[in-house]
Amino acid sequence: MDSCSRLSFCSPFNSPPFSSNCSGKNKCRRASFVPVSAISYQKFVQFALDETKLHTHLCPTPLQEKYNSMISMDKKAKLQMLSFQAPKIRLLRSLNIESEAMQVLDFAVFPKPEFDVPIFCANIFSAASSSIVVLDLNPLHDVISQRDYKEKYYESLLHLGTKYAELLPWGGKLTSESLKFFSPIVIWTKFPSTRSKYDILFSAFVDYYKAWLELMNNAREETNPSRLMVNREAQHRYLSWRVEKDPGHGLLKRLIGEALAKDLLRNFLFNGVDELGSKRFLEYFPEYCCEDGTINKKRSMVGKSYEHRPWDKRGEFVGDLIKT
Repeated sequence: MDSCSRLSFCSPFNSPPFSSNCSGKNKCRRASFVPVSAISYQKFVQFALDETKLHTHLCPTPLQEKYNSMISMDKKAKLQMLSFQAPKIRLLRSLNIESEAMQVLDFAVFPKPEFDVPIFCANIFSAASSSIVVLDLNPLHDVISQRDYKEKYYESLLHLGTKYAELLPWGGKLTSESLKFFSPIVIWTKFPSTRSKYDILFSAFVDYYKAWLELMNNAREETNPSRLMVNREAQHRYLSWRVEKDPGHGLLKRLIGEALAKDLLRNFLFNGVDELGSKRFLEYFPEYCCEDGTINKKRSMVGKSYEHRPWDKRGEFVGDLIKT
């Protein structure tokens, strides 16, 4: 044991299907919705903290002093933030947003550049009748072109992807630009906010987080300067994309205003974008450059999206074979 050192927000779903549980005196009734005010993703964060402490020693980061809690401009939502670090973890941070109308979790764990372990990512948005989820071990390097990286970190986890792909089906169109930051086991899903789905989601979070911790436990520190630079740039590229294109920006802007939203994105949620590298967004993603040199605000420049899961059960990318 070591010693211390997108939300993507879409329109609500149509009415959910009737429950198939019918017996004797009980008539069929609609799936049991969970009132959004009764949902709390604090349970997810607490599990992650408790589980992490079984493997290493967490210390609060200096960010905790400034980023701990906020109240929305309309006084109807509370934002709560936590941030920690550990010998192999550059930043473990969470943002919970709670109100009568919605519950949001943005949870991520970033490894130190000495380790090429994937980034743990959980983005969950729940409203009155629907939830939208991205849960993944975001690859630090391209899993489509770099098969050795995919085999190193995902080969042993494909069974998790298969299990939850059935329980939490693919959520519909996803842009090809976003896809480059996801792994073959990504959970991208939408579902009615029912108790059963909430329980399945928690189970998935537990399984994925335990799997991530095991990868981190087994990770060996990189000492080769060139490989360290590659890892550092890969994480910086990821952070640059999220700061500029994270779909949660719109919600944060509505809740706390543009200035605070940008500060929260850059200096808390994706902290490190100003420290891990000096390249600008357009140096990584030149296709987003407008004629006047500014960044195009569109989410997708390629225009291609994937309506169905673009990986098969063996973790092979089959997106180019699927009609989109």
